[in-house]
Order: sequence, then C-alpha cells, then structure tokens
Amino acid sequence: MTRVAAVDCGTNSIRLLVADVPPEGAHTDLLRRMEVVRLGQGVDATGRLAPEAIERTRVVLAEYAAQARELGATAVRMVATSATRDAVNRADFEAMVTATLGQPPDVVPGDEEARLSFLGATASLAAAAAAHGGAPPHPPHLVVDIGGGSTEFVLGDAGGVRAARSVDVGCVRLTERHLHGDPPTADQIQRAESDVRAALAEVTAAVPVQEAATLVGVAGSVTTVAALALRLPAYDPVAIHGSRIGVGAVRSVTAGLLTATRERRAAYPVMHPGRVDVIGAGALVLRVLMDAFSLDEVVVSEHDILDGIALRLARGR
Repeated sequence: MTRVAAVDCGTNSIRLLVADVPPEGAHTDLLRRMEVVRLGQGVDATGRLAPEAIERTRVVLAEYAAQARELGATAVRMVATSATRDAVNRADFEAMVTATLGQPPDVVPGDEEARLSFLGATASLAAAAAAHGGAPPHPPHLVVDIGGGSTEFVLGDAGGVRAARSVDVGCVRLTERHLHGDPPTADQIQRAESDVRAALAEVTAAVPVQEAATLVGVAGSVTTVAALALRLPAYDPVAIHGSRIGVGAVRSVTAGLLTATRERRAAYPVMHPGRVDVIGAGALVLRVLMDAFSLDEVVVSEHDILDGIALRLARGR
C-alpha cells in the first residue's frame, strides 16, 4: 500500500486527494478537498495568469501541502492543465508552486490530461454500477472531462486508451467569451454553442466516437448536472457516482440553467458557490456533445483526473 497526494490545478478549481493505493484494486481516500480559485481568470482574453489568481492558488496550495505532510504522503504530484498551458507567464506560476510545494508542477499536454482522466474515471466504474444495482457500463468508454478551460475526450477500454483529443472549450472559457447576460441571451447561447460544435469537429477528426458504447462524464459540471437531474436535496457523491442520466434530462437541466438568473442558480442546494457563474456553460458543453454524437445517456463518475494522478503516481502505469 502506497500513500500518495495528488493535486489537480485546473482553470476553475484546485483539488487535493490523499489516498492509500494498493498494487491492484480500489484506492482508499483519506482526504479530498476542492477549492475554487479561478486560476484561469481572464486568461482567454489576456493570455496571462492574473497575479491575484496566482495568489489565491498559492494560499490554498500551502494548505494542501501541509495536509499532505501531516497525513504522511510519501509522494506528491501536482498536475496543472489548460489555463497554465495557455499562459505566457506560466513561469511565474511554476515558481510559486516550487516555492510552496517544494517541487514544480507538471504542466501536462491535453492528451496526457485526457489519459489521466480516463484512468481515474474508469477504475471504479464496475463497483459504482454494482452499488446502484446495475451491470458495469459496456466498453469502449468515451470519457469526457469538462473542465474550466478545456474539455478532454478519450476513447478506450480495458486494454488502454485508443484515441484522445483536448479542445479549448470549457465552462470558464465559454462563459468569459459569450455568456455575459443574467441570464444569457439567446444570441450569446448560440455563439457559445457554435464554439462547442466547431470544437467537436476537431474531436471527430481524431477520436472515432462512433465506436463508443458508453459515455462517461466527469468533473464538476457533469456531476452538478447529474445532481440537479436526480433532484437531490443536497450534493451527494455516493448517489451521483455511477448514476445514469438520460439525454432528455440533460437537455432539461441545461435549459433551466441557461434561463435562470445568477440568484436562482445560487439557490440550488446542490450548487457549489464557485460553479454558479459557469455551470450554464458546462452544462451546454455536455448537452451539445450528447446531441451531436447521438448519445442517449451519460454515466457519471465522481472519479476523474485527480484519481488518475494518484493511481499513476503510486503504480507508475
């Protein structure tokens, strides 16, 4: 058993997982944390990480580093993704991480981000299905990770990844580009949808999505849509993990989010405060891709790139 700490620093949030990972089988969580720091604030427009965003990230990362040490993690890996990849001043961010964590972050390319997401999302699918009283989802799996700056698409099965593609449509990026109204106008929504559809053309050129037997959706946009579709009285990871949400429910939830005011979205009991401003865009990405690829349902996974980082760190594969 190896105790490791994984940190995932995305465009919208920074997350920590400290877990005990055996050579085979499921890992055991000791601590999971998520804080919205909006590292990618304005990066789509300026190409730079804002100093205040780097500072917000530093404060939380210092807490994470202390907790990893206190829990006795023998190895730590921090992965940084879309916002950091895109920033011309990423060296400032990397210097901050090195000073705070004692080691630099891994600023991974989109394809590696996709592979880590696939590993994390699929490792516990069978157990999640059994907990819901169902059969394991059929492979090949198309894992879709809707992040703040980018969305990763990866097709694979028990033999590994067949194809992957990362595209620059995420909930923060689309919101900053298009969804400025409260609620957004029909024209704003249409322009955001056009961006998503253009990105999906890039995906289909690289990933044979028609081969997928199961769509697996991960990350906060997808899990929040699932929580709303399930009408949960509070956010419940156990109820969400492994749930199956039909495309009709996804369409309904997305329409509701895009026509709601910020105040109305914030009032949902399952809504994390850091997702209120960007959840409409995240839901839109999910709805558009399901319609475009004629996918009837999404299997929702609470496990994602964070779990993939931990598994790869402990097992080296």
